[in-house]
Amino acid sequence: MKLKSLAVSLCLASLALSGCASKYVQPEQYSGFLKDYSALKEEKSPSGAPVMRWIQPGVDSSRFTSVYVEPSQFYPQPQPTEKIPASTLQGITQYYDQALQTQLSKALPLASAPGPGVLVVRPAITAVSASTQGLQPYEVIPIALVAAGVSAATGIRDQDTSIATEAAFLDGGNNQVVAEVVRKGAGAELENSSQVMQPADARAVLDGWAADMLKSFQTLKSN
Repeated sequence: MKLKSLAVSLCLASLALSGCASKYVQPEQYSGFLKDYSALKEEKSPSGAPVMRWIQPGVDSSRFTSVYVEPSQFYPQPQPTEKIPASTLQGITQYYDQALQTQLSKALPLASAPGPGVLVVRPAITAVSASTQGLQPYEVIPIALVAAGVSAATGIRDQDTSIATEAAFLDGGNNQVVAEVVRKGAGAELENSSQVMQPADARAVLDGWAADMLKSFQTLKSN
């Protein structure tokens, strides 16, 4: 009975903050970075994670002979805090760029700029959060998508971190959008409320996103 009550408490706490019933990003949580969200559908990534995704029907992936990864950005622009300082934010975008280039270069040569035959990847980080106890479910960006603030009631964990992304994929020859994705993920747990979030706390999530983008392109190319 105690375990059952604990599970219910966890679910209710999560529901109050981020939606226990769904791990998909909800429309009210979209940042506005993408031009059009209307065609997004609930899908599973190659690793099985829930994503909101759209791929242009009939897109010919063979026309792309190289890939250009635009420098990732935060959208909207965040205000650094003591918990998540500017150095962490900068480190997150730098690592995201590196992860995307490392993974996507396994499928296509890296291009130095957009152009005909170039697949352009335009990524953004739309949420970074660290939450605990009764604090707000976000600290940096007002569109944080995940929060776990349940440690005060359960004593299970101190602080959870989360991060979210939106990315557009464009034809570098005509700037036409050929795919979009919106997803979120959990970062590393922090030991306590005074621990500062570091870029390394988000690396596993960023690596997973980049790997899924590669596998999605490879699957599209093989069909």
